[in-house]
Amino acid sequence: MPEKRDLVSTEGALPKHIAFIMDGNGRWAKKRLMPRTYGHREGVKSLKKIISRVSELNIPYATFYAFSTENWNRPEEEVTELMRLFDEQLDDLVNYQSENIRLRFIGDRSALDKKLSEKMGYYERETAGRAGTTACFAINYGGRDDIARCLRSLSLQLRDGFLRPEDISEGLISSLLDTGGIPDVDLLVRTGGEKRISNFLLWQLAYSELYFCDCLWPDFDESELELALESYSGRQRRFGRV
Repeated sequence: MPEKRDLVSTEGALPKHIAFIMDGNGRWAKKRLMPRTYGHREGVKSLKKIISRVSELNIPYATFYAFSTENWNRPEEEVTELMRLFDEQLDDLVNYQSENIRLRFIGDRSALDKKLSEKMGYYERETAGRAGTTACFAINYGGRDDIARCLRSLSLQLRDGFLRPEDISEGLISSLLDTGGIPDVDLLVRTGGEKRISNFLLWQLAYSELYFCDCLWPDFDESELELALESYSGRQRRFGRV
């Protein structure tokens, strides 16, 4: 692997929040004549490498698109294996990186196995006081669903008199989304060669820089991350200004 480079050359060169669409596990496995589930397990190895490197770089937040609301349409065997993989890896992740990683989960937990959902909540509470990188996992997550659930919450508060229409602001909406308390995404990285955002963090990606690469997720390592961060550090973010 190439020598790690110091990317912090100027103030603000690195993102505060980086998000990943981890695409290509199935294709990676197919190339090796292996089942798709094998690709997902290999993808976990890349996930841990990236969490480690993001932590070393002191990037405060990293969000990973693990399972979308649309992924329920995949073969039952694959969905079952993915849920089993999530359950297995939670215990490992909570003790990862010298117990410095804070865990957070976004998405609709009502459709998840009760024990898995309870474990997610437990580990969120257990790691809440940690000072390192917050690793946020999107499980049964969809950007439209996130916004719809936020709007339902707002409508109930309006109906019950806790809010007035003039109280509704961008800041309030942001606070009621699953990512409430987490800054908007600065850099979105998608592996696997596709150039779309696939219903991921639609509100939170409003001013994000986008980086697409052909590398399949199980092959995405620290050197590939460096390329994405170098691309980001060379961009001028205007946020609508000249």
